[in-house]
Amino acid sequence: MTEPIFQRLTLIGMGLIGSSLSRRAKQSGAIAREVVACDLSADACERVRLLGIAHHVEPDAALAVQGADGVVLCVPVGVLGEVAARIMPHLAPGAILSDVGSTKQSMLREIEPILRRDVALVPGHPLAGTEYSGPDAGFSTLFENRWCLLTPPDGTDRGAVARIGAMWVACGARVREMDAAHHDRVLAIVSHLPHLLAFTICGTADDLADETRGEVLEFAASGFRDFTRIAASDPVMWRDIFLNNREALLEMLARFTEDAQAMARAIRWGDDAFIVDKIERGRAIRRSLIELNQA
Repeated sequence: MTEPIFQRLTLIGMGLIGSSLSRRAKQSGAIAREVVACDLSADACERVRLLGIAHHVEPDAALAVQGADGVVLCVPVGVLGEVAARIMPHLAPGAILSDVGSTKQSMLREIEPILRRDVALVPGHPLAGTEYSGPDAGFSTLFENRWCLLTPPDGTDRGAVARIGAMWVACGARVREMDAAHHDRVLAIVSHLPHLLAFTICGTADDLADETRGEVLEFAASGFRDFTRIAASDPVMWRDIFLNNREALLEMLARFTEDAQAMARAIRWGDDAFIVDKIERGRAIRRSLIELNQA
């Protein structure tokens, strides 16, 4: 029988990503011999126990990481540094520390200064999710055919990178490495800006006069419904993402604002060729997503 990637894998944070990874790791003997789940919320820990999605549940992060050769932080990016600082003295020599956060430069800024020399840091970001959160929201197939991006700092032990990559492959994901700064720019346009727009559009609708707002909700077409699905995402998580990737996000928002103004001018002056070109380019992107099984 092939040895699992980790003997003891500790997952801190039992939200959608953490609970999905826990389910998959417990089901698959290839990932870990033992899965330890940790969450600061007593209610979340109790739900994990009742759901049976981990071998052990330990609410104290310092105790949860003891003896673990793999630790994945599945907490909001705004508290990554705080959690890392708490567990760092208790990590086993040779342990691999990873995460699932959506901003990587901020993660490195928080953790690299306190990183022990005998601990390998392999930041990760699975590009998967729903608008739901908590232990009950997770499911073991969440990462199937999705990308997981790894952004290891220069000089990171290649064996550690390979093990984290193998963990995500065992979850059904496709893995790619990239520079942390490049990651943050890419995610600013494909994830962070769309969420910002969704929150803003729903806020605009909510600010309308009562009668109009009621009609907006009653007659909402699929386009608006799609925005509301995104806007239902966890507010604390997205606040932290916006603030921790502010430079790249503001750059992409400025570009979008210029493009939106150009479209407004085309509509105002009846520039049908410009309008059709924009629509056709959007259709082409959608077709590409379908062909890549990312739709």
